[in-house]
Formats: sequence, structure tokens, C-alpha cells
Amino acid sequence: MTEPIELARSILGRANDNESVEVCVGRSVRTTVRVHGGDVESLTLAESHGIGVRVVLDGPDGSREGLSHAGSFDSDVVDGLLAEARDNAQFAEPDPHVALALPDGVAITGVDPWSDGVEAMSVDDKISIAVAVDAAALSADPRVRGARTSIYGDSRSESAIVSTAGIETTGRSTSASTSTMVLIDDVDGGTRTGSAVDAAVSPQDLDPKMVAELAVRRGLQLLDAHRPMTARPSVVLEPRFTATVLGFVAGMLAGDRVVKGRTPFADRVGQSIAASPLTMFDDPTDHDSLGASATDGEGLACRRVPLITGGVLDGFLHDCHTARVSGASSTGSALRSVRGTPSPGHRALHLAPGSGDLASLIAEIDDGLLVAALQGLHSGVNAVSGDLSVGVEGIRIRDGELAEPIREATLAGAIPRMLLDITRVGADLERLPSGAHVPSLVLEGLTLGGAGS
Repeated sequence: MTEPIELARSILGRANDNESVEVCVGRSVRTTVRVHGGDVESLTLAESHGIGVRVVLDGPDGSREGLSHAGSFDSDVVDGLLAEARDNAQFAEPDPHVALALPDGVAITGVDPWSDGVEAMSVDDKISIAVAVDAAALSADPRVRGARTSIYGDSRSESAIVSTAGIETTGRSTSASTSTMVLIDDVDGGTRTGSAVDAAVSPQDLDPKMVAELAVRRGLQLLDAHRPMTARPSVVLEPRFTATVLGFVAGMLAGDRVVKGRTPFADRVGQSIAASPLTMFDDPTDHDSLGASATDGEGLACRRVPLITGGVLDGFLHDCHTARVSGASSTGSALRSVRGTPSPGHRALHLAPGSGDLASLIAEIDDGLLVAALQGLHSGVNAVSGDLSVGVEGIRIRDGELAEPIREATLAGAIPRMLLDITRVGADLERLPSGAHVPSLVLEGLTLGGAGS
């Protein structure tokens, strides 16, 4: 079978002299097992191929970029990609900042998020992981009446990027995960749900029992929940919700939003935009992160990118295009698929730890809310203004102890204000399937919307 690097080189070899061409080739194999009631509901084994070719044509009014892509390695498909990209470039709008990435001298680390265990494990053993999660969930508590679905999934991917600008890189990664969503009978006759997921580079590192017990515990803690009264409590985020909320912040620090003026932080470098306990950075070179990667989507070395230090904005996540527009340098933060052009983003969001674990943070709060679920995130967060209004479930905190559960409520506020109102950063760092490595947080200034005042 043709290797991605060999195919990329063969396409690049057809480039004309003094022509700017970039080729990205990827191949992946995925397994997905869905179990319901102890039986296999579906089993999917899929292999995908992808090739993306970019051509940049220089002209008196700026450069024009053309893209072509295909989902096959067949020669009759591959042979026409370069010509198609050239043709598409003719119709593109000129852009003086379009160019291919140039080697920038930053050394590529030895990050290799790969395990032979994904390919070595038999399909029957992969099925057994999903079955084990399902069985453990059903036996964890008599109030669990079933699981909506229990899933095992894995993938192994290989890629290569080569260009006439001197880029030639390869990458590979594996991942495996298992998850479940349980259904629990509530006291009012309704149904509550609880979900959990575990992910690792190798399937041998997954813990099905932990996933089941955690999903059940999350569901049980919300039994007999009611709509709360409107209030402004201290809000406590477990690490999984810290990663979610600050992931939106990191998205607002992406270079494409900055150059378009579609972020409230565009002109704030060097200014305090968050409380002093907050230090946030993106670090794909962290070997233990599930977001680890040696190179970015343009073939440049990934590197640690400071974003906020002691509450002060350090800078933004840039690919080569947004860096040129901004008069900056790429931060090795390009993300891309073979079907599109690169764009900047984060891979492995990190927060520097503070002090205390979740229990100690709760113990310090007189009137608060421990968040247990967030809904409507993508429609409820305005990345341009920073306004936030999302559905929330959780447990009220009274005098340092967990009290009654709540549901059918909203959390509302503004992300720029929220960052300044962070009062505590925990030390309970947790590695998450998203690649994030973050602790719990305590926030002030958000409004809990409920039944009234």
C-alpha cells in the first residue's frame, strides 16, 4: 500500500519550476462498536484516504490560492489534482498575505502519540470493552434501568505534508475511547441521564468500570432536581467544564478571529484580561496529552504557546496566513483537514495549577453552584461579543456543603467579565479526552436564571 509520504512526494514532483505547491496526504482506520442491552447494536470498521493540494499563484495584485482534494489514492483520481488546484486558483480572490509556510527553524519534538495496541487488539476484544461498560453500568445501582448506548471507538491515522517551500513532515497518532450514557428512574417518574467517557492512546489503558461508575454517579446526583430561584451564586467548574468554557476563550484568541476583528480581545495584548490566578497556554508538545502532535497543519513544529500569564494576554494562536496579516510569526497552531485550507486553533489547552482540590474549593463557598451539565453551548456563546447564556444542571452549595440538585436553569453573563471574576484555580489537574490538562475553577459574576427572584 502506498505510504502517505511517498504519494505526497510523487504529486509534488509534478510541480512546475517556480510554482508554489503544497500536498497534504492522510490515511486513517476507525473502529466503532455500539452496545445496547448487552448486545452489539452496530459494528463499524472504516478506512479513509484523503489528499489535499494547494497551489499559490503570484500576481501583480496579490497571490491567488487554489485547492483541490480527493478521498482516494487511485492514480486516475490523483493524476488530475494538481491541474485542478491550478485551475481553481485562477478564480480565487487575490490576497497579498497568501503564501506557503516556510521552515522557521523551530525544532520538531519527538512527540509520537502512537500505540501498536490499537491495531493489535482483536475486534472481539474491542467489543468486549463496550459490553463491559454496559454491564457495569446496569449493575452499579438498582435505579439504573438501562443505558442509552455504550460505545467503544478507536482510530489510527498517518499523514504527510510536503511543499515546494521546503516542508516535508510526517505524523501519526492513535486513540481509543469508551463511553456510556445511563438512564435512571427519577422520583417524579421521569428519567435522568448520566454520562462519562475515558480516552487514551492505547485501548489497554481504558477503564470500563470507572466509566460506568462515574456515569451512574453523575446521574444519581441529579435525582429529584427542581428549577432553582434566580440568584448570583459562586460557580464551581469541575475540570471537564473548565476545559469547555476556557476552550471558548482559546477560540476567541485564534488569529483568524483577531484579523477579522471578531473577538473582544483583538487589541488587548499586554493588558489584564483575566484574574491574576489564571495562566493558560496551548502545549501540543506535552507527550501525555491526547492532543499531542509534533507538527501542525502546515508542517511546522508544534510548540508551547503562551496565551494568558497571570491574567495578562500574551498573544494569539497563529497559522502562517494570520501571522502575516498581523505582522507576527506563526505559532505552529495551524489545524487542517485535506478538504480545506489551514486555520489556527488550539490542540492541548493547559492551565497552570493553583491550590486545593474540588472538595476544598466547595468547602470555602457559602452560596454556590457546582455545575453538573451544560447545554446549548454552541448556540449560547457569542464568540464576537463574548456573551454567554447556556442551560445548566447542577448542585447548589450552601455553607460549604452540597445541597439540593437543580435543573431547567440557565447561566448567563459575559466571558470577558467572567475571566476577571475567577476567584480560585484548583490544583486538581485532570487530563481530558479533548487533550486539555486543567483543574477546577471558581467563578463569580454569572447569573443563575430560574423560577424567579
